[in-house]
Order: sequence, then structure tokens, then C-alpha cells
Amino acid sequence: MIATTLIRVYLVSAVGDGAFLVTFALFFTRHAGLSPASFGLGMSLAWAAGFLCSMPLGEFVDRIGAHRAAVVLAAGTASAVAVLPYTRGYAAFLVAICAYGICQSGLTAARQALLSGLIAPAERTRVRARLQSWSNGGLALGALVGALALAVDTRAGYTVVLTMDAVAFATAALLLSRLPAGTAPQPGVEPARVVLRDRPYAMLALLNAVMLLYMPLLSLVLPLWIAQATGAPTWMAAAVLAINTASVMVFQVRVARRVTDVPTAARTVRAAGLVMFAACAVFATTAGGGAAWLICVALVAGTLLQVLAEMLQSAGSWEISFALTPEGRHGLYQSMYNSGIPLARILGPVALTGLILGHGMVGWLVLGGLIATAGLITVPVSEWAQRHRSHAAPPRRG
Repeated sequence: MIATTLIRVYLVSAVGDGAFLVTFALFFTRHAGLSPASFGLGMSLAWAAGFLCSMPLGEFVDRIGAHRAAVVLAAGTASAVAVLPYTRGYAAFLVAICAYGICQSGLTAARQALLSGLIAPAERTRVRARLQSWSNGGLALGALVGALALAVDTRAGYTVVLTMDAVAFATAALLLSRLPAGTAPQPGVEPARVVLRDRPYAMLALLNAVMLLYMPLLSLVLPLWIAQATGAPTWMAAAVLAINTASVMVFQVRVARRVTDVPTAARTVRAAGLVMFAACAVFATTAGGGAAWLICVALVAGTLLQVLAEMLQSAGSWEISFALTPEGRHGLYQSMYNSGIPLARILGPVALTGLILGHGMVGWLVLGGLIATAGLITVPVSEWAQRHRSHAAPPRRG
């Protein structure tokens, strides 16, 4: 019952997100009067706000309890999206979009912490994999709804989609409110800086952030690469995204089955880095001319390698973040570990477009090498974290 409700929460949120992600940029740049540069700056500031607030939000989750925090942050996301279509002026847009970024970042940690409190440790990664599978299905469904708004291309159509996203997160808040409380609040928990003193965990969070640089690939870098640097038709950008989404829906749970503890998780992350390097090497071969069908085959092959790396990395990182978190600190530690998501959204687009579009094949290999190195280092750092956790004293309360 708990897992079923969590699936519904993730599914309905993902449907709203899918519709939102494919429409909100065009709404604000075509119908709300923002220039692309102003809109891009606003989104960067929103994710920067989410990143900077991640640690205080984690402390907030632990202090009031993951259950209550998840409800509050889902409702906050719904409220922020609901007012976005009606903002007037750039300052109002910044306030609303930063509120969205902050609530989204906090909600990620709160839901992870809630899962930790409701699901037995041995089942957490498997359940999280199921949630990821359903989320991808929701994103695909939401994207189809958003595509209808893109076809109509009117302010009213975009407003309906944004309102639907707000309703989706309000529904998620209602579903979350029906779940058991899980782990009790920790009113005497130490301040947020305690997680920064956990050096091996902080290092693992940093390595995870590097691994997450794959996030802007499918949504931004590959479409630009396909259009500017290859002889493939531009519709291949949609094809690779569809392959990724379908693969995660079908195979994420199966991939996660091999992860049973921290050592297997670390080895899985290491494998993810090596597979991502192979994917980047394949993408690098699509530069320049050549037969369009051969380039398309290479893009599909690279995409299959990329999505395998993504699924391996996700499964391994979930287990690492769950298993190495002290009880009662899941909000704080999950916020730390997942801070790489807003960081990838801030730095990834600028860094990867400059690296890959500016340096071509070399840029692809540098990116693959960076991610592979992070994966390799994860193994010894996770061993260090396990030793550190086994010798750590119980957390102080005061």
C-alpha cells in the first residue's frame, strides 16, 4: 500500500513536470514578454536558489519530519507554478520561479527521506527504481500533453498546461498527506554543518554531482550537437529522448536488482562511469559528414550506452545515499547528496555546450573521462565512508 501510494505521488508529479518542461520556456519567451537571455538567467537563479537552500531545507525536513515537509514542499511547488502564468514584470517572475526551484530541490530530499522512513532498508533501492520507472512514464505522458499546447501555441493553451502542473503537485501533496508519518521529527538535531564534517559522505556527494553532468545531454546538448555537428536529421533529437525514456521505464528495476549493499552499489557506479565514457566516445564519432543512416545508427548506439550508464548510476547512487545516512538525518544527508541535481542544472548547460560544441570529439572524450574518473573514485571513497560510519559515534541531541 505504501509503495503504491508513492508510485502515485511520483507518477502524478512526473506528468505535471513533463507538461511543464516542454512548454514553460516558450510560454515565457513567446507570450510573457521575456527575452531568451532574461528567461535563462531566471532559471539559473532559480536552480542556484535551490542549491543554496538545499542544506537548510534538509535540516528543515529532519526537524519537522519528512512526511510533513514533503506535503509542505509539494504544496509550495503547486503554489509557485499556479502563480507563474499571472506574474507581471521580471521581479515577480524571479520570485515565483525561485520559489519553484527551492521547493523542487527540497521536495526531492523530502521524498527520499520519507521513502527511507517508510521502506525497509533492504527494499529502498528496489522501490526507488520502481518509482523512477513510473516517473519516466509520467514524464512521457506529460510531454505529450505539453506537445498539444505547443501545437496550439496560444497563451491560453500554455496557461492550461501550467495550471495542470499546479494541480498535479497539489494532488501529490494530498496523496503524501495520506501516508504514514515514518521517521519521527528530530527537534534537537545538530545544525546542517554536521553533514559537511562527514568528509567521505561529502566527497561521495561531490562525485555524484560530477556523474550527474549527463543530465543536460539529452535535453540540450545532443539536440544542438545533432543539428550543428552531424549530418543526421533533426528529428533524431526526439528519437534519442524517446529511447532513453522507454529504456528507463522497462529496465530500471531490473538494473537495480544487482545492487544489494554499498560495495555492489559502488561497483555499479564505477561501471556506469566506464559505460558513459563508451557512450561519449560513440557520440564523438558522429561529428562531421558521412551517410546519414550510419550517423543515426551511431546516435542510437550511443543513446543505448548512455541510458545504461544512467540506470547504473541511479541505482548505485540511491543505495549509497540510503545506506550511509545516519538514522534520523535522512533529510539533511539526502539534501547534501542530491544537491548535485540543481548544480548540474546550473553548470551543466553552459559547461557542456562550451565543451562539446566548442571542441567536438575532444570535448566528448573529456566529458566521458571526467565521469569515468568520478565513477572509479567512488569505490575507494565508499569504502572510506563505510569505515567512517562504523566508527562514528551516535549523533548528539541537544
